Amino acid sequence: MVAPPPATAPRDETGRPISWRRTLYALWIAQTLAIMGFSLRAPFLPFFLDDLGTNSVESQALWSGVINAGGAGVMALSAPFWGVIADRYGRKPMVLRSMFAAMVTISLMGLATSPWHLLGLRFVEGAFTGTVTASTALVASTAPRERTGFALGLIQTAVFSGASLGPLIGGVLAAQIGYRATFGVAGAMLAVAGLIVVFLVQERFVPVPRGNGATGRFRGTFDLLAGRIMLMMVLSMLVIRLAGSSIQPILPLFVGQVSGGTPGEQAALAGLILGVAGLTSAISSVVLGRLGDRVGHRPILFWSALCGGLLYLPMVIVDAPWQLAVLQGLFGVAAGGLIPSANALVVASTAPERRGVVFGLMAGSASLGGFIGPLAGSGIAAGFGFGVAFLATGLSLLLLALALYLVVIASPSTATRQPVRT
Repeated sequence: MVAPPPATAPRDETGRPISWRRTLYALWIAQTLAIMGFSLRAPFLPFFLDDLGTNSVESQALWSGVINAGGAGVMALSAPFWGVIADRYGRKPMVLRSMFAAMVTISLMGLATSPWHLLGLRFVEGAFTGTVTASTALVASTAPRERTGFALGLIQTAVFSGASLGPLIGGVLAAQIGYRATFGVAGAMLAVAGLIVVFLVQERFVPVPRGNGATGRFRGTFDLLAGRIMLMMVLSMLVIRLAGSSIQPILPLFVGQVSGGTPGEQAALAGLILGVAGLTSAISSVVLGRLGDRVGHRPILFWSALCGGLLYLPMVIVDAPWQLAVLQGLFGVAAGGLIPSANALVVASTAPERRGVVFGLMAGSASLGGFIGPLAGSGIAAGFGFGVAFLATGLSLLLLALALYLVVIASPSTATRQPVRT
């Protein structure tokens, strides 16, 4: 027989003993399904716009960029608000809110008859979703400090795994059952993810004390974010998301340009290329997360940004899909070290009761990057060509690496400190 847990074991609001591992693994499964649901549409969205009356490649690129940017722009405004709510009412309710809201909006996209319908639903999606931020804040508040890097890396693995499988499955489903039915499958995935959280995820929530009122809470958060490292993490999240989102709306069109074939074949191939990057990122995020727990997350973040920027530069001259797949796969290795390391540094710099609002502000910064990225990437591609868009993305990551070196690695005020071990 298994011995019952000790009476002093922490319990959730229902009286069940809390296991941080159970919560972590349940969130890992739920987040994988959620990101798969979000990313099913990535490889065929430009072609779906063609069905909705947007016929030229340039207009498809611009509409794809605007639709992707629209949700991120709204999320940049709403994420800090949800972070405050999370600190007041709990992180698990925020995960549920984001997953079930996404279920509704993505399912309704399958009924769209105009590009404006997709854009409006993306606005609603941006206002009420944010599964990654909500899950990250919950894991950061439940995992032991010495296992933070591993736990956050595992959540990021779920993101990358979903991002690798989603486009691959989405491209195949779009070719087999059609674009509209694929949106329905995506909504079902979000529904299952939400139910997993309902029944398996545990949280022992302690509200943030009211203290000195709203003014005091605002001043405390401002003082926290005014630190050099925290400001650098805010910038890092913005650039990381900008770089990742700038290519997504144009990659299917670029793949179609260098490969030919039918739109269904192009969508499947684009999904495969996006899937390769997601797969390598999923593996490296756990490996680099564990490594960061041992050697510090600052060097991991710097080298990941540097290598990621360098790997984007050769994409300017690719002329075959396999070349892009190889470079995207290698970039995925570097990308796996970016967000987990940045999140681990945030956790090391904040008290547990403040992490909801801080991660909300970080999500707002990332969403701002997600707003700028698709607009910039699609605009540059439409005006100057796909190669220039890849070049601009690589340069943004290289500039981030330079800033990280100057502020986080080589600065006298930080270089003499011990690596952050979380």
